[in-house]
Amino acid sequence: MSLNPRLVKESFAVIEPVADKAAAYFYGRLFAENPHMRAMFPPAMDTQRDRLFGALTRIVWSLDSLDGLSSFLGELGRGHRRYGVLPEHYTTLGNALLATVRRFAAEVWSPEMEAAWLAAYTAAADIMITSAEEDARTSPAWWTAEVIGHELRAPDIAVITLRPGEPLPYLPGQHVDVQTARWPRVWRPFSIANAPRRDNTVRLHVRAVPGGWVSSALVGHTRIGDTVTLGAPGGTMTPPERGRDILCVAGGTGLAPLKAIVEHVITSDATPPRVRLLYGARTSRELYDLPDLMRMRSRVPRLEVVPVVSDEPRYGGERGRLPEVVDRLRPWAGHEVYVCGPDDMVEETILRLQRGGVPPADIHRDRPQEGRRRGAHCHT
Repeated sequence: MSLNPRLVKESFAVIEPVADKAAAYFYGRLFAENPHMRAMFPPAMDTQRDRLFGALTRIVWSLDSLDGLSSFLGELGRGHRRYGVLPEHYTTLGNALLATVRRFAAEVWSPEMEAAWLAAYTAAADIMITSAEEDARTSPAWWTAEVIGHELRAPDIAVITLRPGEPLPYLPGQHVDVQTARWPRVWRPFSIANAPRRDNTVRLHVRAVPGGWVSSALVGHTRIGDTVTLGAPGGTMTPPERGRDILCVAGGTGLAPLKAIVEHVITSDATPPRVRLLYGARTSRELYDLPDLMRMRSRVPRLEVVPVVSDEPRYGGERGRLPEVVDRLRPWAGHEVYVCGPDDMVEETILRLQRGGVPPADIHRDRPQEGRRRGAHCHT
């Protein structure tokens, strides 16, 4: 079977407007065919359905370059290990997917379209299965980690330090999925806020969001001595190989992965590049990690930390929205740029950077592992 991305995209465009209904139908078919698979998923399926459609959207619209999708599909396959997904489950998943697109794209459906979907799914599933099998030779499906530090920096923000029971290999800037005992089978990604350390500890910056089961549990109900479960680290927003100057733009707890990258850069070279970190929040009280950043700055003269506050008229430092301040302090051409934070901030900052002459290849942002239809660019 040969790939035909055009036919897959044409039918998927018909499904997109009814994504919620299609995702619900998919899981209904899946659990009807294999009821035992229901135990792999969380009790409430709303977020899971959103993540499914986000991943499917990315795959479908990138089918023209399956090689470019390999990294994402490989990460997806490795991540599925924590749910207990086995190679034989992919047949059931594929049957449910084909039944779903056949139903919701009925007005344009044809035998050629079904063959195109089958070829696309087979190619994607093969990459995910192979990646999971290779990963199983060297890594566990998940890690158990003890909470050894829990600092409430604000009513809704906690800095949490974990010690995994086994070494957790990751790169600065990556994220890790977390499951708490309070909500079994509910996993949420959080960026790791430190570069790899000899003591194997990892630090998370967690903001409790309304309706956030895992984030609320971590901030409000987790204590030192508790244990959490971690999935395999992932993400592509990792440190640069080139020794050029670096700009980091962090909004709120989007600071976490950028702090890990900065920590790596300033400690891995005797003469690190110049690093400028713009760290923004609405008020100065919300700059929850500023004291630690200033301690880092005092040890490394080539690191500049610029706090930015948007909603505090009497603040004595840089004031304004982060995208505006980035624009005001340019030029940034020649820098490696990392941006992380709320969706709208990230999008506007990147737009302004590109208008200011920074090539897209020099701008880095993380993307959700299994995404939402309009997913955040960082995991916090």
